[in-house]
Amino acid sequence: MAKTMRLFVKWHIWLGWLVGVPIVMWIATGLFMVSKPIAEVRGNHLRIDQPQSPLIIEGSDLATEDMQIAEMRATMQDGRAVAILTTLDGVTSRVDMATGEPIAALVAEDARAIAAERIVGGDKVRSVTFFNADEVPFDFRRPMPVWQVALEDGAHIYIGRDTGEIEAVRTSWWRWFDFMWGLHIMDFSEREDTSHPILILFAALALIGSLLGTVLMFRRRKTKASAPV
Repeated sequence: MAKTMRLFVKWHIWLGWLVGVPIVMWIATGLFMVSKPIAEVRGNHLRIDQPQSPLIIEGSDLATEDMQIAEMRATMQDGRAVAILTTLDGVTSRVDMATGEPIAALVAEDARAIAAERIVGGDKVRSVTFFNADEVPFDFRRPMPVWQVALEDGAHIYIGRDTGEIEAVRTSWWRWFDFMWGLHIMDFSEREDTSHPILILFAALALIGSLLGTVLMFRRRKTKASAPV
């Protein structure tokens, strides 16, 4: 047992020399990146808020003064041009761009058909469940009404009731990744905050510990070299 432990110590020392610099580099750069909120890094704090004006298209029924449209996105659905409209109040709807006629919100069978058409293995459905905007599952985390098409392989396909689009695909691996990401950034609830005091503190402690370990590697090498033969 003692011989095995000495072998492990030897391997540990050599691995320390090999990965010491990358470890210090990873922790130092990680501490730098978490020291500021990501919104501040992106410069969002420099933007001056502008009043949101409704979109008005002269001569078109898609957006009028009575329909306060904040955003319009054009796409093809089922072989026809569709406009996805979002009002200033955040309400989303679809209209046929050729006729201006509103398109009904998706029902369960529509969501099932979209998953079967656009997702590999999407025809192997375990369940189809509707969620309102204020009660969406944790693996979606977006305030919008969606259909969840749960597949037999564990994937969750989220399809917007009012957009007719696939809004998110959450595989079983994605959910484990999301859990690990939460542990990585030490945000166990929302898993989005990459800059908070606890994370910064432990990143700083890890950097100090890795620097001390690197310094001690040189001391051990010097002690070993000066030991009597």
